[in-house]
Amino acid sequence: MRISSLVEPALGRVFTAAQLEVRVAGKAALSGSWGYIDPDERLRPTRPDTLFDIASITKLFTTAAFMSLVSEGRVELDDPVSSVLPEFVGRRPIRAYENPLAPGELVEVSLPPGASSVEEVDAGRLSFRDLLCHASGLPAWRPLYLQGSREAALAMATGTFFSYPRRASVVYSDIGLILVGLAVERLSGLALDQAVEGRVLEPLGLKSSRYFPAPLDPMLVARLDIAPTELCSWRKRRIVGEVHDENAAALGGVAGHAGLFSTATELAAFGQSLLDGQGIVDRRTLAEMRSPQAEAGALRRGVGFALWSPDPAAASNPLSPASFGHLGFTGTSLWMDPERELVVACATNRVYYGREASGIGAFRVALHKAIAEAADNGRLEES
Repeated sequence: MRISSLVEPALGRVFTAAQLEVRVAGKAALSGSWGYIDPDERLRPTRPDTLFDIASITKLFTTAAFMSLVSEGRVELDDPVSSVLPEFVGRRPIRAYENPLAPGELVEVSLPPGASSVEEVDAGRLSFRDLLCHASGLPAWRPLYLQGSREAALAMATGTFFSYPRRASVVYSDIGLILVGLAVERLSGLALDQAVEGRVLEPLGLKSSRYFPAPLDPMLVARLDIAPTELCSWRKRRIVGEVHDENAAALGGVAGHAGLFSTATELAAFGQSLLDGQGIVDRRTLAEMRSPQAEAGALRRGVGFALWSPDPAAASNPLSPASFGHLGFTGTSLWMDPERELVVACATNRVYYGREASGIGAFRVALHKAIAEAADNGRLEES
């Protein structure tokens, strides 16, 4: 089966532009670019150097920067968050959080049978491990972008209520990684984009990957090939060269949970370093990051990483049970399969058609299944 036969039918339906790079045993076995970054005019085809908003895959870069500080002995995974962020203390109530996809609705976290039912959480007890495996009790999301300033947005993040007792469940939280990003700044003495550049991008030779801090430079954006994302109802414009995530935009385009732009080639290079345990964190630290830290049903989390899921609808399911990686809301994905020595990096702009657009989940499963089968049959380069 040719991989392009999976990508091409999704063009104009799931996304307008896509890149893919697959590595086997450290070497690029498959690379491709499809579609257009101006889908109406079709004058600017997607190129290998077209930049994509990688959304939550940014969390892995933030995690890598933080874990490099762990490797240096500057901080420990089990240190209290308050040891670096002293404002993150005090007993806080448990409440439902705002639904980012349905304004006006609240989300209440359902706890498994037998879980402790308490009304408050002591923020001072939370560790960085809790944040990085998404079992902290923090809400998944808060409307930081409505607070009026970066300072007020950060105050909401550091002063937020909780949505379930610590370690009682697993709720994927942007807020947790925003706090990790803030901790990287405090520990390194640098702005987060500078810390990620110095600790992750430069050591790996990732020269294209970058943030786009606000305000935008229109001349710079015009010179770069950047895949457009959503027609944003908050900003009243099509988003190009500006982070899609509203909260990251409110934080100046640089945040622990979102903000990076990259290419499939550079994502694959980053993924290779995580598979090999070279370049950013040592093998011992990486082994701990890839080990199960928290589970809830079919949802399994490592330190920063999503782990293989037994759910057939999960993107990781066609890969081996040792697989680890991350997804991005904009339609990006990065997965590593140690048993196959495989790295799969895919970048798309699936939110071009709106954040409710369907199809990306099935596309990811089919893509990973085809790649895994081709790798097993030794036919990946022909795909």
